[in-house]
Amino acid sequence: MLRVLALAVLCAVVAFPGGQSGERLEYVGGTISEIPQGCSGRAQVTDDEYFVFYSHKASWRVPYERIDLLEYGQKVNRRYVTALLISPLFLLSKKRDHFLTVGYTDDQGHHQAMVFRVDKSDIRTMLVSLEARTGRKVDYQDEDARRAGKG
Repeated sequence: MLRVLALAVLCAVVAFPGGQSGERLEYVGGTISEIPQGCSGRAQVTDDEYFVFYSHKASWRVPYERIDLLEYGQKVNRRYVTALLISPLFLLSKKRDHFLTVGYTDDQGHHQAMVFRVDKSDIRTMLVSLEARTGRKVDYQDEDARRAGKG
């Protein structure tokens, strides 16, 4: 009996590390004033009916059937400050930020948009899940974003 309990606890720890589930992201802007800019949190894309963003400061949910835009893009920045402080070799490296835009129609029929900065380790999973749940294809801003999003 003790072995079964220990195995169950081990499975729970492996399945839910840190007690949190969902993809890590940051709300960087959009039309939702209830979510403060720069608000970090998680997105739940495994729910059957809703795309859910939640954090300590705010939460928001959108029915998948109302989502009419999924757009993915990247912003590439050179590491100038790091190059000045540490080594000029950092000028050769690039930092990529990954952005997801979710557009939808609210209960009053108004078009709304949310723009998130998504952690690079979570973007592929999130794009695939959103395409499957909404039935919409992701619009890629350029070929680099397409390659990064498709893997």
